[in-house]
Amino acid sequence: MRDFSARRSLDQLPARPFERTPALASLRTGHDRRTDWLRAGQALEYVLLVATAHGLRTSLLHQALEWTDLRDDLRPATSPFDHVQMLIRFGYGPEGPPTPRRTPRLFLELDGAVPQGDRY
Repeated sequence: MRDFSARRSLDQLPARPFERTPALASLRTGHDRRTDWLRAGQALEYVLLVATAHGLRTSLLHQALEWTDLRDDLRPATSPFDHVQMLIRFGYGPEGPPTPRRTPRLFLELDGAVPQGDRY
């Protein structure tokens, strides 16, 4: 998996052990309309939050879904009318660094001025 922390160069990243058999899941909808995309996004958000609450790490494997022929191959034979919206890898791995966040003061209006020291 790639490291998006941008804190170290690639030659300084140590190898990390992960489980040998991660779980893969597909998020599917009955149709492939905009409303289905919205519902799939809402479901994905819920799944990612629950996984995080249980200490699981997740990766989104969306590259295969960008090609129509590969996406069609992901449809299960038992549900040929389902549309795969996302593939999710679940597993246990090391905890990564927290995502940088802006301070709340950056979102407050202070007569158009940005307070000193609150740049992200």
